[in-house]
Amino acid sequence: MAGQNKRQTGSAYERLAAEYLKEKGCLILKMNYRNRFGEIDLIGKDGDDLVFFEVKERKTGQSGSAAEAVTLSKQKKICAVSDTYRFLENVSYDTQIRYDVIAIDGNKINWIKNAFDYVGKGF
Repeated sequence: MAGQNKRQTGSAYERLAAEYLKEKGCLILKMNYRNRFGEIDLIGKDGDDLVFFEVKERKTGQSGSAAEAVTLSKQKKICAVSDTYRFLENVSYDTQIRYDVIAIDGNKINWIKNAFDYVGKGF
């Protein structure tokens, strides 16, 4: 994916992750969902769970693994975006919510379920 800008590269990996998740039985509801708090790469359903996916990619392990790139600051931002999504989409309070990471290290895809707990204020 040489010669592409960061956004194009990120979108390509997000499409790859979406295809991977579909193959694993997930339903992808939204890609690149944005609101005033930030962006969530993918939103989907895994069984009855509503899942907010963060996609991270690393070509080599020189700057750590892809999963390590999902910092507490990033987690807080994802949770804030998810709060707004849940409110605007009238997601029921009894809906099970999960925050997963799709870590792409080189050619290996690792789906980390429950990668982090909710970090935010709630609504």
